[in-house]
Amino acid sequence: MRFVTVAFSLIVVSSAFAGGSEKKYTQTEYVQMWSTVAVSQMQTYKIPASITLAQGILESGNGNSELAKKANNHFGIKCHDWKGDTVLMDDDKLGECFRKYTSADESYKDHSLFLTGRSRYSKLFAFPINDYKSWAQGLKDAGYATNPKYPQQLIELIERLHLDKYDEQVAPVNNQGSELLAQELEDAKKANEKPEESAKAYQKHTIKEHKNKINYIVARKGDTFYKIAQEFSLGIWQLYRYNDYGPKKDLLEEGDIVYLEPKRHHAKEKNAVYTATKNTTMQAISQAEGIKLESLLDMNNGESGEEVVEKGQKVLLR
Repeated sequence: MRFVTVAFSLIVVSSAFAGGSEKKYTQTEYVQMWSTVAVSQMQTYKIPASITLAQGILESGNGNSELAKKANNHFGIKCHDWKGDTVLMDDDKLGECFRKYTSADESYKDHSLFLTGRSRYSKLFAFPINDYKSWAQGLKDAGYATNPKYPQQLIELIERLHLDKYDEQVAPVNNQGSELLAQELEDAKKANEKPEESAKAYQKHTIKEHKNKINYIVARKGDTFYKIAQEFSLGIWQLYRYNDYGPKKDLLEEGDIVYLEPKRHHAKEKNAVYTATKNTTMQAISQAEGIKLESLLDMNNGESGEEVVEKGQKVLLR
């Protein structure tokens, strides 16, 4: 039985699987091509990269399956409530409906959204991100797979290919983000049990336009990137990218500016300059002025978003 999954990566990598290439990829080649994507997904969604890679290998036959080649579907995601393109293929039954993606990156992203968006998988996020054995068994216990040997299959791939080394790129941080996400999923489940009360209690954020012509909202107490991503149908990874926040920042502070689209490379006005009215940081100025942190650092020969900008100091915005 096939399953569902999600991710994002480099277009050049995605193209290798599009269009029916005759090359047969080995497990090692598959890992080389998709490890960066799996790590990116881990940083955003707190799903072990080792688990994502092992599932991708198992479900797509190293990216060689017909479903992977024809539909860029690496995790066997079936249609369900899918509104995008589809493809019919034989699986447990003849002519079953599967999701079709424009790139394999989308399949990786959809896998992450599948696991984070369903309450039955919430217990997984209480496991340490480097505990691939518990994750493998947890997937089976939550009903992800019907094969009783599914956990052993994943573990065998992870240990033989040393996929757990990719988990180490995030694991040392801590598991706080994963626990927070699990709690949010549990809260969402409880809220759905009384939808009429939930609808009355929740108020959508007001979208505002920044002077630099970018849409944003102002965070309320208790807001998280996960909740905002759900409200505006965005990926959590998009919010991190748009706001120059790393994966360590899960819980927002009241009053935080949260951009819903990419910031600009510079201010609109020519010769624009920011004068600090108090000690601050380049990251804070980036948020306040709607300018990408990387661009701001380049213009001012800065080294870090946490770099202190003292009161009275001038910062070039263009």
